[in-house]
Amino acid sequence: MAMTTHCDIVSAEESIYSGVAEMVVAVGVVGDLGILPGHTPLLTQLKPGPIRIMKQGGEEEIYYCSGGILEVQPTGITILADTVVRATNLDQAAAEEARKAAEHALANQKDEVDYANAAAQLAEAAARLRTLDAIRKKMGRPG
Repeated sequence: MAMTTHCDIVSAEESIYSGVAEMVVAVGVVGDLGILPGHTPLLTQLKPGPIRIMKQGGEEEIYYCSGGILEVQPTGITILADTVVRATNLDQAAAEEARKAAEHALANQKDEVDYANAAAQLAEAAARLRTLDAIRKKMGRPG
């Protein structure tokens, strides 16, 4: 039996996951993080993207996180997310539309504030689409 650690994923609205995990993968500001039981204590900021929880028996759950904080302590992993949803609840058409709108806003920006807002919207839309790709690959469906 593989080693596990406790993992909690919470947002301002709700606790979306609380249970054991063999591994947690998230998108940190300096790259992807793979957290296993016994990992060194860590506190890092998360970028928009997928969070993958590998559970016992090979089961995997995927969530979309719009950003937040990941903390690793000897007692477990805590993810405090700005917004988090189960990847199965993401809407492909809405994510594509958000990406197109952000690209349009980026092309038609008038000042630095418009550019920064459009760039942030584009990054979030791209992260949602990456999360949807991850779940499609997990389910063995073509993109």
